[in-house]
Amino acid sequence: MFTNDRTKMRKVFTDAWQKHQNRQPMEPLEQVIANILEQHPEYQKLMKDPQAALDKDFTPEGGESNPFLHLSMHIAIQEQLSTNRPAGITGLHQQLMMQIGDPHEAEHQIMECLGQMLWEAQRANRMPDEKDYLDSIKALVHKGS
Repeated sequence: MFTNDRTKMRKVFTDAWQKHQNRQPMEPLEQVIANILEQHPEYQKLMKDPQAALDKDFTPEGGESNPFLHLSMHIAIQEQLSTNRPAGITGLHQQLMMQIGDPHEAEHQIMECLGQMLWEAQRANRMPDEKDYLDSIKALVHKGS
């Protein structure tokens, strides 16, 4: 899945959704993608039309968020949670999830922190700061308690 080719990367998502819809055997990553897409009905129509999905530009100017970025961030967060990296994220997610009552919404809130960390790192031309990332998630947890 790791590629700089936008079309190939997007095809992983559309193929996973097509396999899911057709009840075909799927690789583990494809199962993760299908599970995330099940929670995002707003993206399912796009995935049903692979050519449109592969070619479409999603621009803030057009008032659109990029569904592939959103889905990829879910995958990144789920990977972080499964490995507890950065150390402590799993516990913070559990606390946030208990406050909110919805694991998917907890991921969405963590996603805001992840996006902020990545934006700041890119803007400053440096590596992402895991400590700042965890601190921002801790702030969410404390805000909700």
